[in-house]
Amino acid sequence: MDPNVTHQRLTDRKRVAVIGAAIEEFLAAGFDATSMDRIAARAGVSKRTVYNHFPSKETLFAEILQQLWDASHMGEAPAYRADRPLREQLLGLLLRKLMLMNDDAFLSLARVAIAAGIHSPERARDMVARLGEREEDLTVWVRAAAADGRLSTADPVFAAQQLQGLVKAFAFWPQVTMGQPALSQDEQQKLADSTADMFLARYALPASG
Repeated sequence: MDPNVTHQRLTDRKRVAVIGAAIEEFLAAGFDATSMDRIAARAGVSKRTVYNHFPSKETLFAEILQQLWDASHMGEAPAYRADRPLREQLLGLLLRKLMLMNDDAFLSLARVAIAAGIHSPERARDMVARLGEREEDLTVWVRAAAADGRLSTADPVFAAQQLQGLVKAFAFWPQVTMGQPALSQDEQQKLADSTADMFLARYALPASG
């Protein structure tokens, strides 16, 4: 095997180990109390190795936020279709989102980001601004359905935020803040069905479900 390839794989493994250790340390001690020394010890690498990958704790935290950002956009979501029932399309989007929120790695990243934001409002503002750079999949769908005259809302962003809130109240905040177990598949389906029905009862125009 090419020694350069072997070295690169080892380097990549160390980088992954450093990020994983940082997530655990940030969760255990908080951003401000976490040191690069503790991250290196938990990762089983030298502090020099940590700094080779990440020049500062802020850079390492930014990488964790990037991973959270990447995870929250798991490929292109199904686009709005004028020829399909609204409920069928909405259920697909909701179940897709619930699958993400059921992922332990995603929830760990979210806990780190939220905890750091609580202790540093400036960091939280930066994070929110970053996440707002791209419209969320549900917002894109609501906007398209409203433009097509099948949903009645003058503010698609507000309507989409309501939709998100209905889901996150059961499948995100209890897990992130209170350590509640992730929803089972049956619970996810029940939540998706109920959320879709409530949302469409409020916003869908007649004969557009």
